[in-house]
Amino acid sequence: MATVEPGIARHYDISGLEERIIDALADWGVDVANLSASDLEAVDEFHIGGVAATKALIEQMGLKPATKLLDIGSGVGGPARFVANSAGADVTGIDLTQSYVDIATSLSKRTGMAGKTRFVQGSALDMPFADASFDAAVILHVGMNLPDKPRLMSEAARVLLPGSVLAVYDVMRLKDGALTYPLPWASDETMSFVATPDDYRSAAVAAGFSVTAERPRGAFAIEFFATMRARLAAAQAEGNKAPPGVGLIMGEDARTKIANITAALEGGILAPVELLLRLG
Repeated sequence: MATVEPGIARHYDISGLEERIIDALADWGVDVANLSASDLEAVDEFHIGGVAATKALIEQMGLKPATKLLDIGSGVGGPARFVANSAGADVTGIDLTQSYVDIATSLSKRTGMAGKTRFVQGSALDMPFADASFDAAVILHVGMNLPDKPRLMSEAARVLLPGSVLAVYDVMRLKDGALTYPLPWASDETMSFVATPDDYRSAAVAAGFSVTAERPRGAFAIEFFATMRARLAAAQAEGNKAPPGVGLIMGEDARTKIANITAALEGGILAPVELLLRLG
């Protein structure tokens, strides 16, 4: 994994990303001097379905106030801030990309949430946390970059307390078929490790988890991208600026990445899938 991690980190590292996010929000009329976490939701939830997908996943976890939650692959911090706000959890995020950690930390400070969220740089396959450090964990669109699903699950099990819930929302392979790159998580096939739901289940059970719920979200994903395309087309037709969105985080080739993932979703090759797992 060490050989592919630098390339994966570079894939996500976009120069001046925080400034681009703030400028886009300001152009859209957001009072960036008094930024709230909800102001960021359109741009800091970097996974299919955005904050709606996060909400749908978190609602199944039964989190309580002051729960110590680990966000594995925390990106620029959107889900961490959402859970801290909605469930009152104390959230720690870990991400491979240092610039994402820096941006997540800064955006939490801008929104007055530095006391409820913290972010550290590190690998999901070798996390810098003590055993049994957390009450629950989430993984949102992270496993596609990790070749070793058994190691991911064993590390998650190691840092969680017995009885903890691990909620996974990853893009998974539902049938054979070629993928066209770039995709949102990979510039080429050397950094893409999409696996089947069975691969995830097998790795989870081997690590000591039981599967308590599973839900494919393919139709939800297709609708999400159709809505995104319609919104962009309407703005263009009216000569207006497009609303801020996760395309900012995808970089200059965002449209190509979106087209390629949409084709794979509509072809039934890939779909996001939710898995709810319980340790022990």
